[in-house]
Amino acid sequence: MNPRLKALFTVLIGSFAALSCVDPDQTQEVLLERDKEAIEKYLLENPIPSVKEFSEPVEGFYMFWEVSVDPELNNLLRGDTVRVDYTGKLLSNKVFDTSIEQIARDNGVFDSNRNYQPLRFAVGNGFAITGFEFALSLMRAGEKATVIFPSRLGYGSQPNGPVPANSPLIFELDLIEVKNGLNHLNP
Repeated sequence: MNPRLKALFTVLIGSFAALSCVDPDQTQEVLLERDKEAIEKYLLENPIPSVKEFSEPVEGFYMFWEVSVDPELNNLLRGDTVRVDYTGKLLSNKVFDTSIEQIARDNGVFDSNRNYQPLRFAVGNGFAITGFEFALSLMRAGEKATVIFPSRLGYGSQPNGPVPANSPLIFELDLIEVKNGLNHLNP
């Protein structure tokens, strides 16, 4: 058989095999709708008291501030360095990660090899998952908020440690400090 024809045949068979394994229930649109329904159910069953709210229901993104500060303070910009305490949960309220030692101990996720302290990173460099960084971009130093978002803004279809694939996530955030980066300089 002609090597080119054999290669084309192999690619076609491989493509057909790969496509036949795609579960139609797992398309991005179906997963997003499933996540949004689960998030809305969670919010109905677990009302979150807040002093301020932000939501994008079409995207399945909800944020509730426990503490809000003066809206005149600088917005967080790409390149700013943040220090943030956080607790990550699944919609079952099971804690999967936290920067706070006592919360880790109380929820059975304590790791004696870990140094529990606020997370410090430069925003916009891909260090944190999309939903986490987007939530921080809406906050100012001194604010505390709870954010809930669909799996596509979290770990998506990839499981990550104790987080199963396609899991909507909840984060309780305490933005302790923001150090302005170069984007705050005037031109």
